[in-house]
Amino acid sequence: MEDRLPRKLAAILYADVAGYSRLTGEDEDATHRTLSQHLDFIASTIESNGGQVMHYAGDAVLARFDAVVDAMSAAAAIQEELKKRQQGVPHNRKIHFRIGVNLGDVIEDRGDIYGDGVNIAARLESLAEPGGICISESVRTAVGKKLNLDYEDMGDQQVKNIAEAVRAYKVRMAQTAPDSKAAEPEGPELPSKPSIVVLAFDNMSGDPEHEYFSDGVTEDIITDLSKISGLFVIARNSAFSYKGKPINVQAVSRELGVRYVLEGSVRRAGNRVRVTAQLIDGTTGGHVWAERYDRELADIFAVQDEVTQEIVAALAPKLTEAEQEIQTRQPTENLEAYDCFLRGREHWWRFTKEANAEARSMFQRAVELDPNFAMAFAWLGASHLVDHVNQWSESVEQSVRLHSELVQRAVSLDDQDAFTRVQLGMAYLFERQHELAIAEGEKAIALDPNFAHARFDLAWFYHYAGRSAESLDMLNEAVRLDPHFSDMIFHLRALCYFHLGRYEDAAVNLKRRFTRNPNTDVSRVLLAACYGHLGRAAEAQAEWREALKINPDYSLEHRRNVLPYKNPGDFERVVDGLRKAGVDGIDNTF
Repeated sequence: MEDRLPRKLAAILYADVAGYSRLTGEDEDATHRTLSQHLDFIASTIESNGGQVMHYAGDAVLARFDAVVDAMSAAAAIQEELKKRQQGVPHNRKIHFRIGVNLGDVIEDRGDIYGDGVNIAARLESLAEPGGICISESVRTAVGKKLNLDYEDMGDQQVKNIAEAVRAYKVRMAQTAPDSKAAEPEGPELPSKPSIVVLAFDNMSGDPEHEYFSDGVTEDIITDLSKISGLFVIARNSAFSYKGKPINVQAVSRELGVRYVLEGSVRRAGNRVRVTAQLIDGTTGGHVWAERYDRELADIFAVQDEVTQEIVAALAPKLTEAEQEIQTRQPTENLEAYDCFLRGREHWWRFTKEANAEARSMFQRAVELDPNFAMAFAWLGASHLVDHVNQWSESVEQSVRLHSELVQRAVSLDDQDAFTRVQLGMAYLFERQHELAIAEGEKAIALDPNFAHARFDLAWFYHYAGRSAESLDMLNEAVRLDPHFSDMIFHLRALCYFHLGRYEDAAVNLKRRFTRNPNTDVSRVLLAACYGHLGRAAEAQAEWREALKINPDYSLEHRRNVLPYKNPGDFERVVDGLRKAGVDGIDNTF
């Protein structure tokens, strides 16, 4: 039996922005500037009250305190000051944080904290009102009457992935409660076409190891719906951002700017599978359609097809002639190969060196079991490209070659898959065939009009081809489909602004990326180049030193060789910015 990891009792504070996707959708740059200022204030308040910020996750902050009173004092001070700072700001532009506070055991490991104590704090945050605080019973008992605050008993709350109900209390702060207009922020405007988000189906198999299967079924349904041009479908990345959290369907609908929400569950037992699905109108909370499917495991593709058909019938989108006969294409008849593919895809999304290696192993097994499994070949190729981009492989040239060969094989087996097409575009990009890359990105979007990932990749193609203004437009389209986007989008947006000479805007986006990913060497170097062009030499030199601290082996020459710019002078603009700042040691990186 493995030794149990040591626990420590701590007060945990979790803060997150209410309606963040709406705010960024209306004015992205202004939201990022204001949020960065608020996050700096929140961090300093936490530290001044004896706490420690453990990490940032997008617009969220996790902190730990040794004393509950200190955590509560920090939470109250944060909400009171943010209220003051936003007086006079239009209701629709105010940034309201929800805060959850819990007292519980945590596991401390490598500078972060984990465990149910942290999970409960995050669940309490989702129960809080915008601008408010929600606490657990353990916090309420420990605080007693030590603070000048009032509390409202919310009763037992059943929250996702926590076995026992959590007794929650709302903190009453009359001076800080946001007005009614701000309490329920409006989301992005609903699209003119029927719009939907498919939330991650719950794994009801009783075995956490089957999570990959329920996730895979969900992702395949998203892909099938996404191909219908008459629908607006939220990307998998944003849909899965709610996984493991207590769900308020109407709040999700509002935050993402969609009318319909699909929830469901998957139970797999032996060679049987049960899938349940329910379609909800997020504007009213009313149920539109619900169904349960008890089938043989071999019928899983037919189940996905039926779910898609039912949703299309319920939403009645306008269909093109080619879409009149909607039918899920069965990617393979070999269920073991499909199982390996789903396992591989689940690992691929983790974006770590170890997970990517495991994903490649699974994809390799899938194509061995079915040599005609086109999707598996495409994702196998993608695993090699991820190795190349992150410098995880021993040979850059081999990773690029294997990616190209595998994707070409996938296209020869199935030229109608959007993911395969965009991967072919990536292969052309690293061969410096920019127009062919762009053509493949456009084909991918034609095949899958809601494919946010293809828009993100096409934005890269435009940027490297010297068309940064078009890249920014494409990024805006990607973000609307994927409001909880990857932090890498901030870097690409910054690159576009940088090459358009908008260095201040580039700097804002790079700082925003640091709130999610402070250990990025490439963004630190780009910020140093921005400061160099802006005449802020001292700040440029500080960012350069920080980049080398993160990655002592950072090489400008390596970046010059591998980044596929059509015009080599585009990369030299970065070097020029560093030279203007008089950055020390720059010549040692060539």
